Amino acid sequence: MHSITIDTLAAFPLQLEAHYAAIPAEFRHWTPASWDGVPSEPFTAIEQICHVRDIEIDGYHLRFRRTLDETRPLLASIDSDVLARERAYGAADATEVFASFRGARTQTVALLASLSPEQFKRSAEFEGYGALTLRSLVHYLCSHDQQHLAGLQWLLGKIEASRA
Repeated sequence: MHSITIDTLAAFPLQLEAHYAAIPAEFRHWTPASWDGVPSEPFTAIEQICHVRDIEIDGYHLRFRRTLDETRPLLASIDSDVLARERAYGAADATEVFASFRGARTQTVALLASLSPEQFKRSAEFEGYGALTLRSLVHYLCSHDQQHLAGLQWLLGKIEASRA
């Protein structure tokens, strides 16, 4: 696995927290008039960080484990809108979300650092993506992280535009 990818995954919790901190407190639950062009799921700032936490734990932790333990498992996609409603993302406490996410990401990085080159070649089928390897999953997780930094930047742009 490329060290840049693992290093990027390890650095992400601090980046996510910094991006979230840039959102003015009064806008952390704000929704723009239109979500057109949003580079991530259309979630408020607090919902973005809850989503990232849950995809890490309920998505990628499970996907990595199944890919390592099973023969070509079918990895389910997660309905983010359902999770957001069921888990009341809008009522979440950001401090708790970040603590939970940091712990989960530490586990992810530790797992990935412990894997052999052969383990990264293990394959699975990912709903909506098709056939892949565990290495593919790692890159998709890193990409997912970047989408949510972009989503928070996009929200900052919309916030500034709403003030014009």
